[in-house]
Amino acid sequence: MMAIVTNLDVMLAKRKMKLSELSERVNISMANLSILKSGKARAIRFSTLEAICRELECKPGDILDYEADNN
Repeated sequence: MMAIVTNLDVMLAKRKMKLSELSERVNISMANLSILKSGKARAIRFSTLEAICRELECKPGDILDYEADNN
């Protein structure tokens, strides 16, 4: 199980922004943002992360977190 957790939904709620609005602002499809939001993404481009952070006025650590795998 992947130990990187996404908090995109939390940041969207804090900014009172819908996923569709973020999609338009950063020019990334709703499908790709949904994959990222659900934690199913296997990778993210720095340019994508930068665009999301710019629009949500946050840092990468606000969106991505690490949780130790206790197996």
